Amino acid sequence: MNTPHDSPGPPADDGGRPGPVSFREAFLFWLKLGFISFGGPAGQMAIMHAELVERRRWISEKRFLHALNYCMVLPGPEAQQLATYIGWLMHRTWGGIVAGTLFVLPSLFILIALSWLYVAFGDVPVVAGLFYGIKPAVVAIVVHAAYRIGSRALRNPALWAIAAASFVAIFALDVPFPAIVAGAALIGYVGGRVAPGRFKTGGGHGKANRSFGPAVIDDNTPAPPHARFHGGRLATVLVVGALLWAVPMALLTVAMGWDHTLTQMGWFFTKAALVTFGGAYAVLPYVYQGAVEHHGWLTATQMIDGMALGESTPGPLIMVVAFVGFVGGYAKALFGPEALLLAGALAATLVTWFTFLPSFLFILAGGPLVESTHDNLTFTAPLTAITAAVVGVILNLALFFCYHVLWPRGLGGPFDWPSAMLALGAAVALIRYGRGVIPVIAACAMAGLALKLLLP
Repeated sequence: MNTPHDSPGPPADDGGRPGPVSFREAFLFWLKLGFISFGGPAGQMAIMHAELVERRRWISEKRFLHALNYCMVLPGPEAQQLATYIGWLMHRTWGGIVAGTLFVLPSLFILIALSWLYVAFGDVPVVAGLFYGIKPAVVAIVVHAAYRIGSRALRNPALWAIAAASFVAIFALDVPFPAIVAGAALIGYVGGRVAPGRFKTGGGHGKANRSFGPAVIDDNTPAPPHARFHGGRLATVLVVGALLWAVPMALLTVAMGWDHTLTQMGWFFTKAALVTFGGAYAVLPYVYQGAVEHHGWLTATQMIDGMALGESTPGPLIMVVAFVGFVGGYAKALFGPEALLLAGALAATLVTWFTFLPSFLFILAGGPLVESTHDNLTFTAPLTAITAAVVGVILNLALFFCYHVLWPRGLGGPFDWPSAMLALGAAVALIRYGRGVIPVIAACAMAGLALKLLLP
């Protein structure tokens, strides 16, 4: 049998359809994906589309986009949820668990290592110079995210108005992010009924109008037995999921107390996981408010540096929560000064568990219902409005980062012109010339190092 690396897909049957995909073959692909999933959600979904739809033909374009539209509706990292969904559709519950876990696990290990290097050697001149250049790149990346999502999502005056209102709400009125999401969803639900033409498409991904040949899971392939709705199965998933959340929270509360850092991290990131509509950029203001301003687990500058590390590693950008957990656990010296690395690594693992657990439950519980729906405007219109609101929230985040990077000592202090030039150059490279995030971060890091070595 040919391997996935020397053929366009699994062995085909007499009609040209690829043959069944073994669990082992799928496991190896999901493991590989966990190490190469750079580029944020867009890049990660592009990799999955190229591999699973075009080359291997494990799933058709229409089924791929239908699953993606569901994942876009959910709070949480849509690319990781899409991998979980396809893994579940192909190989039942364990297929989904393996696909979703391997999407995250390499990033967790890499971020724990990078976070330790950051907190242990961040004051070394070379490291400080690299991060001096990386911070302006992060500003440009967030501006680029607002531009990219806005150009796709804001297709008419109604959606522009939602974006503007969300910006005013969070910037001027300090409205909590979950309230903005709920308000936008309600507007989308009503708008989908009153003016459906203004709220069509589930997140701007368009319609499936291409075919790359017959697929293992094709347009008209019946849903397998495990993907059909069954009340007993749904109840089992919900009960198991509740236990997987409640048991660790109960153990933390009993062993350490409700006010302990680890317990509060578990509770806070559970809430964060349920409001991450629109991806990591949208929820970062919420994480900032809680982790920096309320709990003091890290500083604003460290939050920006964590964004840079999250952008530079594979996996979902929301994995920046692992950095937040590590720095918080390390700084609080949870197990004493002799076990700082252990405290940071345990906190990072803990927040990753509580952040991603809901994503698995959404897929395993909701997947059978999604398999019975297609192009349902009631299902997608709230997402369209939420995505528009997210543009305003991300713009607010960009202004927040600009303030801390360009005026490092506050508005009363000097303006950092070198950082401004680096941010402008990075924005031009991303928006005008379409350069990748990793090359831009690398170039800015080298420029920052050179500036720190040359300037007094």
